[in-house]
Amino acid sequence: MVLRASGRKAALALTAAIMVLAGCAEEQSGGDEGRAEESGPVVIGAVLDITGAGASLGVPERDTLELLADQLNADGGIDGREVELIIEDNASTEDGAARAINKLITEDQVDIILGASRTGPSLAMRPIAESSEIPMISLAANQAIVDGSEWVFKTAQNDSVVIENIVADAADKGYSTLALARDASGFGEGVEELFNSIGEEFGISVIATESFAPDATDFTAQMVNIRDAGADANIIWGIPPAAGLAQVAYRQLGIETPVYQSHGIGNQVFLDTAGAAADGLVAPLGRLVVRDQLPDDDPQKEVITAFADAYEAEYGAGPSTFAGHAYDGFQLAVQALAEAGTDGQAMREYLEGVTDYIGVSGTFTMSADDHSGLTAEDLVLVTVENGEFTLIES
Repeated sequence: MVLRASGRKAALALTAAIMVLAGCAEEQSGGDEGRAEESGPVVIGAVLDITGAGASLGVPERDTLELLADQLNADGGIDGREVELIIEDNASTEDGAARAINKLITEDQVDIILGASRTGPSLAMRPIAESSEIPMISLAANQAIVDGSEWVFKTAQNDSVVIENIVADAADKGYSTLALARDASGFGEGVEELFNSIGEEFGISVIATESFAPDATDFTAQMVNIRDAGADANIIWGIPPAAGLAQVAYRQLGIETPVYQSHGIGNQVFLDTAGAAADGLVAPLGRLVVRDQLPDDDPQKEVITAFADAYEAEYGAGPSTFAGHAYDGFQLAVQALAEAGTDGQAMREYLEGVTDYIGVSGTFTMSADDHSGLTAEDLVLVTVENGEFTLIES
């Protein structure tokens, strides 16, 4: 599936934010000085999980990218150049992601790539972006996407910083043993090891691990085994709808042990799927899902509110965490294009030097050793009360 956005004339409040970012990047570069004259459209490619197991992530990401591209074009594009947005659906598969990125590079000749929505497809895209020397900004979580990368960056918080938050909370509550039920795809790979590594200094370890397919619908066996492990707290690590169905199974078995979920649950689909079973869980999530509960002096609140208002005005519902990852990916791409034009190496160097960019997912500071740029402080602990995400006051 290919979608092209080239300038719906919607009047949205996000205009100023997009143009300010492009303008700031141009100021940093000294305008057009030092780069070749360029003309014609700028082409941004995106590979998203629009159908399949990752659809609850990919659909709001697609909607976000279309919204931002249309508004940017309505206000003159980047340095007067129209932005052509080409979106490919990978059907939530690694093979689909590899085919899509190859098409974007060889046929569409894109200048920069966003995606994929999930870890497995992003990992399938990574070697192609690296060998083609095309900057890629993943919207997925696993740290393996960017470890040792030269051309790949990401906007979702690393799984390691999520685990830092869970371990710190568990230590504060006196827990020493954890049981883990994790997504069997790339999103869950290495999670047990990270919990044990990060938890070591706190005397916290995983004593049992179960796995489930991203498209699973029956979680009884896994939840029985997690229950019987007798850990101090349990963790469900997945994305909707699977994470929500697992939460339902957990409560249906009458398990009263405290339960954590990952940052993969930050959307309404999870709340709708889990229903009352979600009440009382704890999860480290981005600030977007509790935006109305943030203090006025939170540095992200203005950016988050402007994006959420524009998204809701366009689509009639608030954005998810995953929409926020797409927002940040698009804005970083726009900054790089405004700074460097379509020179791949110059864009890569710009992204690697991003400092204190306040986005929806956090405040990004990247480096040669860190192509994610977010820390544990870019997440807040959230619970669910009466079917709504609720900020846990620190």
